[in-house]
Amino acid sequence: MILSNNSHLFPHTFFLAGIPGLTAAHIWISLPFCFMFFLALTGNSVLLFLIWTEHSLHQTMFFFLAMLSFVDLVLSLSTLPKMLAIFWFDATAISSYSCLSQMFFIHTFSAMESGVLVAMALDRFVAICNPLRYAPILIPVVVAKIGGLVVLRAVGLTISFPSLAHRLPYCGSHTIAYTYCEHMAVVKLACGATTVDNLYAFAVAVFLGVGDVAFIAYSYGQIVRTVTHFPSPEACAKAGSTCMAHVCVIFFFYGPGFLSVVMQHFGPPTASAAKVFLANLYLLFPPALDPLVYGIKTKQIRERLFTILSPKWIEPT
Repeated sequence: MILSNNSHLFPHTFFLAGIPGLTAAHIWISLPFCFMFFLALTGNSVLLFLIWTEHSLHQTMFFFLAMLSFVDLVLSLSTLPKMLAIFWFDATAISSYSCLSQMFFIHTFSAMESGVLVAMALDRFVAICNPLRYAPILIPVVVAKIGGLVVLRAVGLTISFPSLAHRLPYCGSHTIAYTYCEHMAVVKLACGATTVDNLYAFAVAVFLGVGDVAFIAYSYGQIVRTVTHFPSPEACAKAGSTCMAHVCVIFFFYGPGFLSVVMQHFGPPTASAAKVFLANLYLLFPPALDPLVYGIKTKQIRERLFTILSPKWIEPT
């Protein structure tokens, strides 16, 4: 595509550099990446199967968990196969439109994951702080609308990223010093003015990161306040156990995410190995670890999985 300046063509191909300075170790680095990809595919597929086939799991909390698993699957499939191709076969080339498509999926589904975590915090807030109103408030229609809003918000905020990157002139290097096509990593290759891109990306990051975390923090602040007034330690422990998996998932997602955003916007112009590792963890950790956390911490899922895998004569404990 010819841009406004005819001497600058939108490149047909970008190149993903992998992890700068560690090219010789790509084969070894690929081993934990491959293992996490296996965990992500297996764990999230199993969760989706269990929730789909088990009628007792057709509840609000598990609807949001199914959304989370689907988002994690898409994130894994959007990034890990290309990463492994780079590590194993040095297949660094990626067509410009494949790069823009990957950029859209990464940012949209990351935003969607943040929205699902907010929805799950709302679910826990209503369940613990207003248990008698839980069923009347979170009826199926309302839950479906929340899910739809999560999707629309994510798409609306991130759909501009590929078009913003596409309009820029790229007259220098076409090598992205990352393992995937992240918006700001691509924009840094442009030789034109990138102020709009920088400001918009920062605004989206603040809106999603700060806004969503603030809502989650408020929800859990109210939960803690309510739990401290429970009449017995057993009731407090039960309430805490229902939130523990969600708290772990929040940490897995927002921890590397915030550090990655800070490094992208305020770090040195040249990507370092630490920067790239952090960006990869942001995409690898949640899909690989979320199913394990929910499988271990959620009794209904454990029991259903045990029933499927164990001989019929063994009763789950």
